[in-house]
Amino acid sequence: MDQLRAMRVFAKVIDEGGFAKAARALDMAPPVVTRMVAELENHLGARLLNRTTRSIALTEVGEQYLDKVRGILIDIEESEALASEATKVPRGHLRVLCPPAVAVHQLAKHLPRFQATYPQVTLEITSPGAVDTVDESFDVTIFSRRDPPDGDFIARRLARTEVVVCAAPEYLDRRGRPEHPRDLKDHAALIPPISALQRGLVFYSGAWPENGAADAGESYTVDVQAHPALSSTHIDTTYAAALAGLGIAGLPSYVIEDALLEHALERVLPEWRIFSVTLWAGMPSRRHLPARTRAFLDFLLEIFGGEDRDPWLAAAGCETRPPAI
Repeated sequence: MDQLRAMRVFAKVIDEGGFAKAARALDMAPPVVTRMVAELENHLGARLLNRTTRSIALTEVGEQYLDKVRGILIDIEESEALASEATKVPRGHLRVLCPPAVAVHQLAKHLPRFQATYPQVTLEITSPGAVDTVDESFDVTIFSRRDPPDGDFIARRLARTEVVVCAAPEYLDRRGRPEHPRDLKDHAALIPPISALQRGLVFYSGAWPENGAADAGESYTVDVQAHPALSSTHIDTTYAAALAGLGIAGLPSYVIEDALLEHALERVLPEWRIFSVTLWAGMPSRRHLPARTRAFLDFLLEIFGGEDRDPWLAAAGCETRPPAI
């Protein structure tokens, strides 16, 4: 038995959530994957997985063994990266975790350039939902937070994205353009679930709020629950509904950048701020980062800027401007 190969197969079964999926990911026959895990259990004299016809689950011993296996595989990968460092050519498979909206509206359009620059790097992007911290089972995690990240990982700022109010020009032509947040009561709102907005949405004029309070200017709380045309946790559903003219939405600038540039969406209340979040690229704390990981991180910093500013509103020419005096 090739124990190292069996360990890699075992870890892939857990990562993929099943033998058949692991077999497809590894380009192996499912019976071979099943046999290799069984041989590994026989070699160890311990059951690593509880199997049913529909699912698998780690045993207590299996959980402990998996932690050790991941560490061993990381050490091996780092050793291989060190050995090939002289070539300086990024290569191999890179696993990336990020929110779906980041993958769809930002990463996808930049990946052709990354692939052309680093043709020997293959990317696997996983986007199950919201991401707010680093997942150690991925090489790079792109996540967003309103406060600075804290944990046993490496994090680099990519950019700040402002959540802004926007709507289709056709909708605004039909219903009017709000001049103050109080005017939103006369409009159809596209909002997150009601439970997330129990205290309303606070708008600020002037400087950015710090620690939850406005430094200068006026603040105004809007009860967007009054006329919700749509409530959804899915950003792209809200985005599509805004494009279709259903109502006024609050969306991150990185989602609506292209729509603003193409005038498919129009920013509403540009003198008012709601809140912003920062996009980060995080990596597990390791002694050595493979060349492919460093190359991808450098690529992200290049396309997003790596600064505490919103590059998407700047590109669209609609940054938040100070109120008229």
